[in-house]
Amino acid sequence: MLRELSIRNFAIIDDLTVSFAEGLTVLTGETGAGKSIIIDAVHLIAGGRGSAEFIRHGEKKAELEGLFQIHATEHPIYNKLEEFGIEAEEGTIILRRDLNSNGKSVCRVNGKLVPLAILREIGGSLIDIHGQHENQELMDEKFHINLLDHFAHDAIAQKKQVYAERFVAYRELKREAAELAMDEQRIAQRIDLYQFQIKELEEANLQPDEEDELLDERKRLSNFHKIFERTNIAYEAILGEQKGLDWIGDAMSALEDVAQLDQQFSESSEAVSSAFYALQDAAYQVKDALDMLEFDPERLNEVEQRLALIQSLKRKYGSTIEEILAYYAKIDAELQVLLNRDEMIQKNDVRLEKMEKELRVLAAEMTVIREQQGELLAQSIMQQLRALHMEKAQFIVKFLPQETLDSNGQDYVAFYISTNVGEPPKSLPKVASGGELSRMMLALKTIFSSTTGITSIIFDEVDTGVSGRVAQAIAEKIAAISRGSQVLCISHLPQVAAMADHHYFIKKQVEKNRTFTTLTEIVGQERTEELSRMMSGTEITDLTLQHANELLRMAAERKQQM
Repeated sequence: MLRELSIRNFAIIDDLTVSFAEGLTVLTGETGAGKSIIIDAVHLIAGGRGSAEFIRHGEKKAELEGLFQIHATEHPIYNKLEEFGIEAEEGTIILRRDLNSNGKSVCRVNGKLVPLAILREIGGSLIDIHGQHENQELMDEKFHINLLDHFAHDAIAQKKQVYAERFVAYRELKREAAELAMDEQRIAQRIDLYQFQIKELEEANLQPDEEDELLDERKRLSNFHKIFERTNIAYEAILGEQKGLDWIGDAMSALEDVAQLDQQFSESSEAVSSAFYALQDAAYQVKDALDMLEFDPERLNEVEQRLALIQSLKRKYGSTIEEILAYYAKIDAELQVLLNRDEMIQKNDVRLEKMEKELRVLAAEMTVIREQQGELLAQSIMQQLRALHMEKAQFIVKFLPQETLDSNGQDYVAFYISTNVGEPPKSLPKVASGGELSRMMLALKTIFSSTTGITSIIFDEVDTGVSGRVAQAIAEKIAAISRGSQVLCISHLPQVAAMADHHYFIKKQVEKNRTFTTLTEIVGQERTEELSRMMSGTEITDLTLQHANELLRMAAERKQQM
């Protein structure tokens, strides 16, 4: 569950820290007070898309942090944390995200820097935010199969994974086959191109490390005169008449004589003797090198031309000789495929046919599972809808014909519903109103909440478009969900607020020409007055207070019966 939320410099929130508890927490307040901003902050902590526009005016960055406590040792979040090398002491998980003014964000999980994708994956295992986006998923039929598979997870997940892996291989082979089957003119053009490039590279006969060796050789040839001059000076200084080696030889002889007379000079004698013979060897090596030195202007020209050729090839085929040789190997293999394409096409056709048969068998097996689970899902949803005062609703998970295979198999799933007696079920997006969509999603949330492992569910104005007994039914349904998972709910309905275990009031105020948002937990008379305001508007009367107290009393009774 989400234990604590800390927000700094985010939109109109200056500095806000709030602690949450188990059960149902409702956030209320006037329009524009900042209720949705708090949900936006939680959404960003869970890896949602952010931007510099969220940063409070005049500040350099926004800081968001959420502390979660996970008691269940078998919760799937632990596997994810272990996978990413993140430790969770005593089930404590801290998600932090800083938004900087340059648009970049810094994400941390338990103090460890992580990419946004990992924050999103971990956050998605902890928080489920229901808002307008999910209603959009209900309004788009292509998402319906995902909702069904979510419901059927235990029955279909393993088979779906096997199918997905094989479908990726099938699609890749199909792409390769399509390239082989391109028109003759394009194939001929590609063959000509590859043959030209291969001939050019073979004639160049590039060798690994050749460029470095050529660069060294060019350096030597370009500096021949300086090398010869300085080497000759060095040799003459060592072995020339009355030069370095003669003087060291004299020193060596003198010290050898002295060492025979006084033992303390033995070490110095040996050092000078070693230096003499080392310099003598070095001088001979220098002399050999001098004898071998020969300036060859033609060779320098050859080296320059070879390096120019390598640069030309690098501009065409790769930034290094290794990349050029890798490119050569690649196009040589592709050329062989193109030259033998008829045989390859036949082999690919056989492989594709075999793979498609296997995929269709798996897809058919998934269809059977989905049809069975679709009936169970329809029954479960109708049961939930009855509790939400849609007693006459008929819900059907419909399977529409689809010949081609896709990443989900061969099924096209669509949710059909009829909300009026005598009317045939029609596609959900075409007939459902806003209030009906809210109840549909709430029904799905109720069904899924016990199986997802999500610790915190957030409802952002899920009660839009409803009133009266439907509002009461939604309030009770949200409260029922909170018995299995922590629920945070932004609401305008007094019925929902009355069912809360914890009630926070969000208020916007202006100080020193700056707008601030505050969040305060209200209890007792303050809570009664807030419910009264929600029922009547700004004016609170004895009658509305009486109704608010009655609503709280009835809510307490209903919660005891859950």
